[in-house]
Amino acid sequence: MNIGILGGSFNPPHIGHLLVAQQVLDFTNLEEIWWLPAYRHTFDKPLASVAHRLAMTRLLNLPKTKVSTLEIDHQLDGNTITLIPLLHKHYPKHKFTFIIGTDQLPTFTKWGRWQELLQELPFLVVPRAGFPAQPLYDGMRLLVHSQLIVTNISSTKIRERIKKKLSIDNFVPEEITAYISTHQLYG
Repeated sequence: MNIGILGGSFNPPHIGHLLVAQQVLDFTNLEEIWWLPAYRHTFDKPLASVAHRLAMTRLLNLPKTKVSTLEIDHQLDGNTITLIPLLHKHYPKHKFTFIIGTDQLPTFTKWGRWQELLQELPFLVVPRAGFPAQPLYDGMRLLVHSQLIVTNISSTKIRERIKKKLSIDNFVPEEITAYISTHQLYG
């Protein structure tokens, strides 16, 4: 099976994640998308607890997607390269593609062992509003389609809206809005 890995902090997950996953499924040969919440952020950014981020990620309801807890179960350091051996060990029959947004391109060379990572698995780069599709490195391909919908929705903007007491109703799924409210996250 051809699997797309959509990794991230999911701090919190939002409509942008769903849009990316749906369009990757629509416009590529990937058969399934796995949400891969990070155990911790590579650059030690503060995050909501792993338990909260995982619970919210599990509320992303989209056919042909599932949550993978490999990073969390193995308490990985956030460097994608450390995930590769686990994917091969646990899922030897699957082919994997890592999905990133164009917002990741300017700092991609800060990823641990980034050159080796590009040799280990292909990268699908999804356009994000306000971020040019450059630089693209060997092993990366840009998702291009005439029906592609591009946004600039981000977890950072969602958290900022919460702090300013602005509604997030149209930016995160209803269940995640309720979860954030119930657990008083990001306030």
